[in-house]
Amino acid sequence: MHRILALYGTPTDPAHFRSYYQDVHLKLAAKLPGLRTMHHSFGVEPLTPGEGFFCVWCGEFDDAAAADAALQSAEGAALASDVANYASGGITLLRYSDAVA
Repeated sequence: MHRILALYGTPTDPAHFRSYYQDVHLKLAAKLPGLRTMHHSFGVEPLTPGEGFFCVWCGEFDDAAAADAALQSAEGAALASDVANYASGGITLLRYSDAVA
């Protein structure tokens, strides 16, 4: 399993972020080709000192190739261009795969 993780900083307008994210952006994310599951949460609590994050999203794909194809698709481009409409606190994107023994 390969995952893409989005960590969102605190926006200038949290209410706008929440409503736009839930009503618009998550629907765009659900259209990513090859997306197996996705999860998000606004209940993000840092375990170490620091600013923390306002929201987290995780999307799961079969493998890195499927995740790359999704990001490079028309749906991926639409998703990326939509971020400026709500994420005034910035976004950090990470990717990772299950550990291989």
